[in-house]
Amino acid sequence: MATLLSDKLSGLVKHISGQARITESNVADMLREVRIALIEADVALPVIKDFIARVKEKALGQEVISSLKPGQVFVSIVQKELALTMGEGIADLNLAAQPPAVILMAGLQGAGKTTTTAKLAKHLITKRGKKVLTVSADVYRPAAIEQLKTVTAQAGAEWFESTPSQRPIDIVLAALDYAKRHYFDVLLIDTAGRLGIDEALMKEIKDLHAAVHPVETLFVVDAMLGQDAANTAKAFNDALPLTGIVLTKMDGDSRGGAALSVRQITGAPLKFAGISEKIDGLEVFDAERHAGRILGMGDIVALVEQVTSNVNLEAAEKLAQKLKSGNDFDLNDFLAQIQQMNQMGGLASLMEKMPSQIAAKASGTDLTKVERDMMRKQGIIHSMTPRERSKPELIKATRKRRIASGAGVQVQDVNRMLKEFEQMQQMMKQMKGGGLMKMMKRLGGMKGMGGMGGMGGGGFPGMPR
Repeated sequence: MATLLSDKLSGLVKHISGQARITESNVADMLREVRIALIEADVALPVIKDFIARVKEKALGQEVISSLKPGQVFVSIVQKELALTMGEGIADLNLAAQPPAVILMAGLQGAGKTTTTAKLAKHLITKRGKKVLTVSADVYRPAAIEQLKTVTAQAGAEWFESTPSQRPIDIVLAALDYAKRHYFDVLLIDTAGRLGIDEALMKEIKDLHAAVHPVETLFVVDAMLGQDAANTAKAFNDALPLTGIVLTKMDGDSRGGAALSVRQITGAPLKFAGISEKIDGLEVFDAERHAGRILGMGDIVALVEQVTSNVNLEAAEKLAQKLKSGNDFDLNDFLAQIQQMNQMGGLASLMEKMPSQIAAKASGTDLTKVERDMMRKQGIIHSMTPRERSKPELIKATRKRRIASGAGVQVQDVNRMLKEFEQMQQMMKQMKGGGLMKMMKRLGGMKGMGGMGGMGGGGFPGMPR
């Protein structure tokens, strides 16, 4: 997320934090570096100018000059001003309306509007306990209607049928009537997008807005567009009373400019961020936490939320009881650990929320390769019989060849996976035998991933040692 900006500013943070004194001269030097980082991240120029002025004013104030650790105070000022640029705190959805509360989704084609509509439906169902109906008013791209139908089903919401032969205004009015008669809490309307802003698009969406009186009008914009995202958002904001912005593709190699620009350019708050392609890959935007991520401070709160919301506590408890009772850790348990990691969003998603000092230790690791290796391990275990999974010692040469053939891998891959499993099995025995402190010492001495280690160290399955 905001890779370029984060790399630049986190490096600068490290340098600034060690400053024994803050003077007008070194503040000017630091701000020059900040300005360059913001320009390279494609932040809108008026936003950069305002941001630099605010930081300079506070950095040269008495609070910093008289501080025992002025460098750290300067960093905290940069973080606060970054958060202020993107908004303050969390801007929640306003659903205080006679049901159904109508939410209109606007944006250009290709921004991820249809997928975001379904992600928002999922969020409203799981986090807010709402009954949600979706409808597509995009009659110009027939695939959009079918796409919304598919992703709505994945989200667990209900989809209202529409066809390319209908007028968008008729579709939304029929959907609104249906939502009222069937007691839906929220109606999400996916509107048509264009490759660029044009008069026909703006007239159509204005007419839809006037017809359904939405409580929320959300502009969906691609975070990878940088300064262009802010300009597009401003054009929509001039035409519609936008109540919020959703930044998509925040998990991509975005430069960070959009997140810093759209709030100040439009005045509309950032409400959500798309953080993965999965149907639950939408998070409420928190400006302070996002500022911490940009500065390389990580987002431990989001990390904890991501882990706890996806970990199967019942399965974890069963494994703990199994080990406690003296039963061996088998390949079924090993498979369950890999699947838990996948459910948590994968290694890249977890590492993104780690502070930069920890994430830097994984910089030499190809996380995509590691995740592919984890998928290969799943394939190998799925090619085994139930008896082989529960009694791995049965797997000899003939069985290995059969398993490798079934999984589409080499026998060496099966051998490697079994060796890693044996190492983890040994670690589990040490835990059961009261050797937890020894294990922790081993973990602390291992290389790679800040001591998370490989299977032998009990780290993420498939991580290199």
